[in-house]
Amino acid sequence: MPAIAREPLVRHDLLDRLGSSRQQTDDLFAIVNSDALYERPIAERHRIIFYIGHLEAFDWNLLRERAFGLKSFHPEFDRLFAFGIDPVGGGLPSDQPADWPAISQVKQYVEKIRGALDEKLSDAFDDPPPLNGGFPLPILLNVAIEHRLMHAETLAYMLHQLPLNRKQHRAEPREVNVPPISHRSMEIPSGRVTLGLPRASEVFGWDNEYEEQAVDVPAFAIDRYMVTNRQFLEFIHAGGYETKLFWAENDNDADWSWKQKAGISHPAFWKPEGNRWLYRAMFAEVPLPLDWPVYVSQAEAKAYARWAGKSLPTEAEWQRAAYCTPSGEQQSYPWGEQTPDAGLGNFDFSRWSPVAVNAFPRAVSALGVHGMLGNGWEWTSTEFAPFPGFEPFSFYRGYSADFFDGKHFVMKGGSARTSTCMLRRSFRNWFQARYQYVYAGFRCVNR
Repeated sequence: MPAIAREPLVRHDLLDRLGSSRQQTDDLFAIVNSDALYERPIAERHRIIFYIGHLEAFDWNLLRERAFGLKSFHPEFDRLFAFGIDPVGGGLPSDQPADWPAISQVKQYVEKIRGALDEKLSDAFDDPPPLNGGFPLPILLNVAIEHRLMHAETLAYMLHQLPLNRKQHRAEPREVNVPPISHRSMEIPSGRVTLGLPRASEVFGWDNEYEEQAVDVPAFAIDRYMVTNRQFLEFIHAGGYETKLFWAENDNDADWSWKQKAGISHPAFWKPEGNRWLYRAMFAEVPLPLDWPVYVSQAEAKAYARWAGKSLPTEAEWQRAAYCTPSGEQQSYPWGEQTPDAGLGNFDFSRWSPVAVNAFPRAVSALGVHGMLGNGWEWTSTEFAPFPGFEPFSFYRGYSADFFDGKHFVMKGGSARTSTCMLRRSFRNWFQARYQYVYAGFRCVNR
């Protein structure tokens, strides 16, 4: 059983974080026009109405009986809103808006759950309840909080695809002024890197973050900055989307077949207009910001890397470039031990959009690599798989294990919509290789 940091055991810290995470998702749903709540902005995802019920149903199903011995007041909704959909998996959903309950019913369900849980949580730390399953309440609450914060990000990129006239506009902070970008590779010496968390760690982690392991990494060179829209535009102008050689590997042309069948000719966040490109921001279409990181699927990232004569980094390579010092020690963050703040990256819901890849000069790793936390997740070439010693959470057995299928790949780093708590060194995100919508870019390596 994983341990948990002593500091987050403080009652008010956990309850404040729960309240803050609820506010984040409430604010997201408030962006959507009332007549668009039953739309499906991404074909592979549920309709928006599902997520309004899902976040509370998850908390309720996690805590109701296990922590508080409460009885269900709406078993049908508990089941209806229990599980999401793995993007690009098993065909597209075919439900219709009429298949879902009225928004008034869903909101009533949400309010009743929050009221029941908050009543129990108000004194749960003074008189801890007996638990069914052996996991302390603070661990379950961290699971509930981080699950909701993950959805705050996935909901953002889903709503990103909703037509502009179906959303309530929100202000965006002013753009960061930056000097010209000097792209080059940074040499990373060979050495050892530690992945994951030890089982006895006092830091909360998800099941796939355990068990800690040391990996020897040969020397390599990695891009100083994430690949930008400007660089990716060069790939497009060079015929990158029309050249099969860049999309096939070891006689495996699945990426090429996907691209051809779907008619994909550019990143999902780009929109052609005459002889120029627009960027589809959350609340406007703007001229393509050339110094922002490009957001693409892993398949597109791999094609670019082959065109450039490079590769995507492994999880261990990325980790070494981000956290190791020249002497071989590891830091909590790329820049050292300082707690993440607004001057160190574009994360923690600070913006709706990325910024230039060199916007945070203080956010440089000890080995000279910039911007490795925030501004966009970074694809690796590593299949999402268990570390040695993996044990699924007994209360959420499928959280990771359902995706150990050779089709999902590890992403590291975080985006503008990633909460600070998930910037920890051991956190692993993952998606399928041909999913275009997530806030994910990449950088390349030479070996």
